[in-house]
Amino acid sequence: MISRLSPTAPPADEQAWIDTVTELAVGFAERASHYDEVGEIPVENLEALATSGLDVACLPVAAGGQGLSFRTIGAVISIISAACPSTGALWLMHIGAAYGLVTLGSPTASAFFAAELTAGKRFANALSEPTSGNMFLMPQQAAEPVEGGYSLAGAKRFVSGCEIADYYLTNTLVDGAPAFFGVARDETVSFVPIWDTMGMRATRSQLMSFNGTLLREEFRCARPAPEQANLISAGLPFVSIGIAQSALDAFSAQARGRVIPSTGEPLSKMQWLKFDTAAQYTQLRAARLLAEQTMWLADIAHPDATMVAVEAKYLANEVAKTVAALGVKVGGGSGYLRTSPIQRHFRDAQAGALMAYSVEVCQDVIGGWVLDPEPAP
Repeated sequence: MISRLSPTAPPADEQAWIDTVTELAVGFAERASHYDEVGEIPVENLEALATSGLDVACLPVAAGGQGLSFRTIGAVISIISAACPSTGALWLMHIGAAYGLVTLGSPTASAFFAAELTAGKRFANALSEPTSGNMFLMPQQAAEPVEGGYSLAGAKRFVSGCEIADYYLTNTLVDGAPAFFGVARDETVSFVPIWDTMGMRATRSQLMSFNGTLLREEFRCARPAPEQANLISAGLPFVSIGIAQSALDAFSAQARGRVIPSTGEPLSKMQWLKFDTAAQYTQLRAARLLAEQTMWLADIAHPDATMVAVEAKYLANEVAKTVAALGVKVGGGSGYLRTSPIQRHFRDAQAGALMAYSVEVCQDVIGGWVLDPEPAP
């Protein structure tokens, strides 16, 4: 992997976390094909990250963490995702939900969820509804007032890691407006085992049901300030960037080792492949820089972070697909075999474009900013 100096790279004083995750990622990569094959959550990977202290380090200093920068968190997600994309997505949803509950909760709720994360409890992000499509921040289901809070009956879909989670960040309509709550897992929470996908199989992003689940008023989240970036939205581009980087590395190795009989030279010497690789490499560089800019804006609490995150997700999702597709072309028949990582990268690369907000929603939003006669946000 080529390394280039970037003005929005992680701070030097947080390099130790990059080194720690890079070391752990070696084992993640070795186990990635197994977890993809069996479709099981890579719990040992998630536990290794928690044991390293990374989960707690992401929390604000006031909540007992180290206040890791968004830039470092983004780099960590890309490293994990390059090794095992399902682990990267699961960790992002876990830490994103916990971070949201800690930073947007009341002082009592914030202290509670920070203590639970420190104790090793698992979190999941339960926002998407079967009827709301990609508009995961605009729920259609309404909760009914009950003693102590509200009662929620309804389903949430694509909840990564829901089966091992102790707490969920979820949303609902309260008095006609979206509201967010932390929810403890209990007997009213159930899962529908329908996850049997083409890629990202180890996330086990199941459909889950709330059956009269109590949304406690004290676990209700405040509305984020305009300058407060959503960690999950800001972090999602890095999952696709990690997949793209891994796909690029895999087909580069394949090209160097595959000899063309007519010339006796490796495929990597072919001009057409150099041209195609240059195009994909520079697109990946652009996507990474745009994603890093998102995290830099988040670190300085700039309201543009939310808009740039949409741009970064769109580009990263598309780049992952095109880089992985070139990998299949380079790999040929051997790259198409189930034993090849190339085919897994291709399958995993499709997922990012389907995650909310989908590529189509991102395109619609970004195109509207450009073409709308009103000033862009």
